[in-house]
This record gives sequence, structure tokens and C-alpha cells, in this order.
Amino acid sequence: MSDWIKVIEASALAVGEHIVVDVKGSEVAIFNINGEFFAIEDVCTHDGTEIASGTLEGDQIICPRHGARFCVKTGAVKAPPAYEPVACFPIKLEQGVVYVRDSRWD
Repeated sequence: MSDWIKVIEASALAVGEHIVVDVKGSEVAIFNINGEFFAIEDVCTHDGTEIASGTLEGDQIICPRHGARFCVKTGAVKAPPAYEPVACFPIKLEQGVVYVRDSRWD
């Protein structure tokens, strides 16, 4: 089983903000949406570019290159040109600290 990686103090990431961190070689975007934390791989499945610099509308990130939309809570595609979901990562909040892990290879 993969290890939990300390990402950030929960209080340091305001509602509506995100950060990108390296999790064992994968760029992962951590989002704070209304006080809940979510993590997705920072890769658009349409063309392989980063998506975290796109616009966040509610719980959807809009890819800055071609406008594909992904739900940051589930990774689901919400609008083309992407058709494959983006990878999601488990998050845990423990004593005010946000942790993430890459469970894809467990």
C-alpha cells in the first residue's frame, strides 16, 4: 500500500485555492472546495497538458488549452474534448494537516 504524503496545513489553503505537489513522480492538484479537499492528477486526458492553471467553476476545473471540464471531486469528464476521466487520489485530513497518496498501484 502506498504511503500518505503530507501536503499542506489545511489552514494554509483557502477555500477556492489549489496547489500542485509531486506525489511519487506524479503532479497532483489539491483543491479546497468549501472546506473539503480533493486531489486529481494535474494532467488533461485530452492532450496530456497540465490543467490546474485552468479556471475552477464550482467543483469543475476547465482545461486552459481546449476547454475540457473535469469534476475535481470524482475526476469525471464534464465536457469534451476529453472523454477519459482524470485520476483522483485519496485525501485525509488529520490534526489540521492534508495528506494524499497515490493508490493507483496498490
